[in-house]
Amino acid sequence: MKHKNQVFDNVLDLIGQTPLIKLNKIASKFKGNFYAKVESFNPGHSSKDRIALYIIEQAEKKGILSPGDTIIETTSGNTGFSIAMVSIIKGYDCVLAVSSKSSADKIDMLKTMGAKVYVCPAHVSADDPRSYYQVAKCLHEEIKGSVYINQYFNELNIDAHYKSTGPEIWKQTEGKITHLVACSGTGGTISGTAKYLKEQNPEVKVIGVDAFGSVIKKYHETREFDEKEIYPYRIEGLGKNLIPTATNFDVIDEFVKVTDEESAHTARLIAKSEGLFVGYTSGAAMQAIMQLGEQGAFKEDDNIVIIFPDHGSRYMSKVYSDKWMNEQGFFDSKNEAAAQNIQYIK
Repeated sequence: MKHKNQVFDNVLDLIGQTPLIKLNKIASKFKGNFYAKVESFNPGHSSKDRIALYIIEQAEKKGILSPGDTIIETTSGNTGFSIAMVSIIKGYDCVLAVSSKSSADKIDMLKTMGAKVYVCPAHVSADDPRSYYQVAKCLHEEIKGSVYINQYFNELNIDAHYKSTGPEIWKQTEGKITHLVACSGTGGTISGTAKYLKEQNPEVKVIGVDAFGSVIKKYHETREFDEKEIYPYRIEGLGKNLIPTATNFDVIDEFVKVTDEESAHTARLIAKSEGLFVGYTSGAAMQAIMQLGEQGAFKEDDNIVIIFPDHGSRYMSKVYSDKWMNEQGFFDSKNEAAAQNIQYIK
């Protein structure tokens, strides 16, 4: 319960009602008005707080979850953190199967929040027994009194954003939104938000962001799952090597693919130009805007909302590490390392 005097019963009362912030510099050369829905203002620093709380409370209402039960989930990090946070408040044990692609920062955070973490190899097929999908299923079978959230195939993932993110954006833009741009991993955020917005105005254009190495864009265009599209990539929480049923492809108008390298540099650029310290997927969403802007996709009076899913602190050992960027070959004459900004006084 939220109180007028801004004293809250617990941290879960802070979930949702994140701000919409105008982007003044990074997209200034493009036509249109650009606004970021900054989900790092959630207490767990990501949009996944919304689905964690919603899915767990729905399970409680249906009698699926009882005090002392164990919640199991597959995650690239953010959902796990949110579930661990909700579990602490509500009194559940939390067991997480995490992709090895997740940053060390994310894995450390999960352990700090009391979760038991199983780190699984990222670059294996979804049906490989070592994949985080299969490991979570095995744990669910082994642990009595456990509930497997399964965000990739859980319709409640969509419902959470249909009931919160979509209405918030509609209200914040006073119904004047023309474009929604959002990354697609599980697909819950973009699907639920888009469903609500298109019910208010079918003309709102919904653009999904996918990664090179992921099957989602081609599946959207052809409804065919093409294994040849799959190869390793670095962005966490974006794209997939399977087709999540938590993605409603019918409410998405088109997909734009972005590279690991450009998304990393764009995340850094957001921080330097707008003062917003956001994560890798936020860089990917903004990179899609840059590509669309270059193609002249927007008009002067368009109102474009971009979802920035999480906080930059989750990526200190990745996109905000010069060492990591250099190891990936992401620095060149165009994008020099930022190390020259540091001076050591002896």
